[in-house]
Amino acid sequence: MNASDRDWLAAEFERARPRLRAVAYRMLGSLSEADDAVQECWLRLERSDSGPINDLRGWLVTVVGRISLDALRARRAAHEEYRGTWMPEPVIATEGTPNPEDEALLADSVGLALLVVLETLTPPERLAFVLHDIFDVPFEDIAPVVGRTTEAARQLASRARRRVRRSAPEPDADLALQRSVVDAFLAASRAGDFAGLLAVLDPSVVLRSDGGGTGPLARPPIVGAEAVARRLQTTGPRFAAYAQWIVVNGGAGVIVRTPNQPPVVVAFTVSHRLIAAIDLIADPAKLTELSGRSPSERGVSTG
Repeated sequence: MNASDRDWLAAEFERARPRLRAVAYRMLGSLSEADDAVQECWLRLERSDSGPINDLRGWLVTVVGRISLDALRARRAAHEEYRGTWMPEPVIATEGTPNPEDEALLADSVGLALLVVLETLTPPERLAFVLHDIFDVPFEDIAPVVGRTTEAARQLASRARRRVRRSAPEPDADLALQRSVVDAFLAASRAGDFAGLLAVLDPSVVLRSDGGGTGPLARPPIVGAEAVARRLQTTGPRFAAYAQWIVVNGGAGVIVRTPNQPPVVVAFTVSHRLIAAIDLIADPAKLTELSGRSPSERGVSTG
């Protein structure tokens, strides 16, 4: 590959990079792993004979999908003994200003609750759903990646779609509305107001937490408004007293910084003016943005 060809490929790759990162993040739920997948995609492009590639951007999307699929399978094997709920790495915007690296992810946000549901799919189901339903990749292109026929790839996406519709509540679009509901929740939490909590919780609300597979937050989800409200009656006042507004994956969230404790990020899924999911992330490995990691440390080099 001569220098001019490489420069052209690098420029095309940079134009495609936000989309590739978005694909990888929806597959892996991890910003660092998504960046690793995008970097590997560039390396494969460099090593390939790009002449026969008719649709470079389509080729890049399927390649990053294949890399993400392999990474997801490897992670599943490593997490067989993971305690509690494995949560994705959140995309956080403080004071309404996201990291520039994350703007493309927030522009077409996938809520934390949806990413948790995607984690329950098989890796081929997740790939078929993400590539087809979110990024409009034809099943003919997905089939070779998952090693199935086109019809089988279509069935993978269909099964995933049913699971998502059944288990992932559709968030209310208005962020101001979400915040008003969460404000009422925080006020009830600070007061230990059981009735006030029930008034803003969906009857089937789920409270999930991820402390990195260990510690007090490594526990099964709590399901149902009464069970969640009872739990929050005891822990809520302290939690709510230190809550500060942030945007998490495009939705309402708070960061809780209690004295002498690591930060906890809480994402709320507000659907039909009720809180349908509360997701707590305390795993330090997933909160590196809060420790001042610079965007360059996550960048993809084409140099």
